[in-house]
Amino acid sequence: MEYSDLVHELVLEHLRKKLSRDYKDIAINRKGEKNAEYEGFYPDLILGSHGLVLSILEIETPDSLSEKKAETWKAMSGLGVKLILMVPKELKMRVTDLLWSKGIMDRVSVGTYEIAVHMP
Repeated sequence: MEYSDLVHELVLEHLRKKLSRDYKDIAINRKGEKNAEYEGFYPDLILGSHGLVLSILEIETPDSLSEKKAETWKAMSGLGVKLILMVPKELKMRVTDLLWSKGIMDRVSVGTYEIAVHMP
């Protein structure tokens, strides 16, 4: 497993556990899997409650950020549910620029993550 895939899985599992308090229905699409579909897309997490989809969430790594990916975000942001992007903290400005260039900054929520190791 590549480093970026490992980071993706780590963040995915952390978010699944954390968000399970707020959302009763969580569907997961792990890297390379298409288990849960929403309107023709397979986001990393589909978040819902009581049978309603409320949000879709995509986890990005430095390797997955691109203009092509931003086009996918644009399409996903028009599905009528909140799109949440989780991106590495150091790349938030780059993602923000991509969102502005696609005209969807107002329709996407951006969260960040970082992995920190503190040695004694």
